[in-house]
Amino acid sequence: MEKITLGSKPMIYPMPVTLVGADVAGKPNFMTIAFIGIVNMNPAMVAMGANPSHLTCKGIAENGTFSVNLPSAKMLEVTDYVGLYSGEKKDKSGLFKVFRGMTKTAPMIEECPLNLECTLIQKLSFGGTDDIYIGEIVQTFCGEEFMTSGKPDVEKMGTFVFTMNDNRYFSLGKAIGKAWSDGKKYKIK
Repeated sequence: MEKITLGSKPMIYPMPVTLVGADVAGKPNFMTIAFIGIVNMNPAMVAMGANPSHLTCKGIAENGTFSVNLPSAKMLEVTDYVGLYSGEKKDKSGLFKVFRGMTKTAPMIEECPLNLECTLIQKLSFGGTDDIYIGEIVQTFCGEEFMTSGKPDVEKMGTFVFTMNDNRYFSLGKAIGKAWSDGKKYKIK
């Protein structure tokens, strides 16, 4: 199979669609972010890339806290709306039912199946378009209806993913295997 070179591109697919929240001047604000992922197990940490000019990033810097909210596919239009408009121009504080955890300054979205409440551990700048925000997950919240046997159920949540170069959203498909198990069946040829 011949490979085509594409240059230096951020192409780990798919990218989870999230709504990141922070208080700005005491008011909740949200931005849509797909440059995000889990980077440590214990303590649980998440890292995201975001341009520091975003109003939400200013709130993260102001309070040292933020939330990561995983919307369901039912929330696609409002999630895309949040990404289209800056909080500088559109007030996004009333788009969602907001709840708060122990930090009090990381607004979380009740309508989202899963929410991560984070404290900012470090902000890194490498001279590119985005800064890297590393947060420790201090608490995780999941709607009871999205749980199976006491664990969050991705199929019930109905979250969705993003592909950058064609700007499309995709729903998750059916489960295709079991991690730390199916590989035991593999036979070296």
